[in-house]
Amino acid sequence: MSNPKVYIDGKEGTTGLQIYERLGGRRDIDLLLIDEDKRKDPDERKKFLNAADLVFLCLPDAAAREAVAMIENPKTRVIDASTAHRTAPGWVYGFPELLPGQRQRIKFAGRVANPGCHATGFLSTVAPLVELGVLPRDYPLACWSLTGYTGGGKKLIAEYEAPGRDPRLDAPAPYALGLQHKHLPEMQAVAGLDCPPAFLPVLGDIPQGMVTCVLLQNRLLSGAPGAQDIRDLLGEYYQDQALVEVAPFGGDGPRLYTGELAGSDKLRITVSGTQEQTLLAAQFDNLGKGASGAAVQNMNLMLGFPETEGLNL
Repeated sequence: MSNPKVYIDGKEGTTGLQIYERLGGRRDIDLLLIDEDKRKDPDERKKFLNAADLVFLCLPDAAAREAVAMIENPKTRVIDASTAHRTAPGWVYGFPELLPGQRQRIKFAGRVANPGCHATGFLSTVAPLVELGVLPRDYPLACWSLTGYTGGGKKLIAEYEAPGRDPRLDAPAPYALGLQHKHLPEMQAVAGLDCPPAFLPVLGDIPQGMVTCVLLQNRLLSGAPGAQDIRDLLGEYYQDQALVEVAPFGGDGPRLYTGELAGSDKLRITVSGTQEQTLLAAQFDNLGKGASGAAVQNMNLMLGFPETEGLNL
């Protein structure tokens, strides 16, 4: 039986390159490579899009929608890494561990939307608590998320890595100050919330790594569980997952390091706090479980490979 054919549309971008690195040495797929001088040729792209069994779209939103419209082969399956289809009808959200049955939905889907990096951190802690009935859907959530700069693409990477760069980049930089970040629709919809969280992303002077935090007032939760109770609920929820783990209560020290899981495709949840208040924190690599690692995990499921094949554990 021949190997499935896989094509990365947008291989030159940060996410595409990271996917290519994870797939380049694999012998169980045939990676289709377009000529460099034709990668923006619509006819040539269309040929590759329709020749593949599975396509990764690593493109801006508008270009991702155009690429989907170019696919006429009913057997071509798609994983879209852009924001374009994360709440679109007919698309499955690509976070296998998140909700009951999600892994099976991804396995048989023709169209999978890869999660946003900030959304991954937020949803990893919030969605299970909503699903379990602990976190009310109308809870007034607030979230902040510190990320490495590589998630912003080539332009932002060049800004941070330029000789003689702006010295203000040495310190963390909150952005999306209008509280309308593009990940908010999926954060609300996938978690099943009545309204979006107040969300503040922060850029850090590190290439890769991420920590996303949500603070809870336990008296507003159903049953008023303490922080230790919430840790135990999440520990049981994610029990035996290969790529999502829940640390012992309170973590193993007084700090969480944003870059600790850089280079890994895993996500670690730490729950700490008191009987009255809880800190939910998700640590991961913004290009790993936050982007390319998640995309390859979804591909493995869709093509029937071991789920962690080619991933960095």
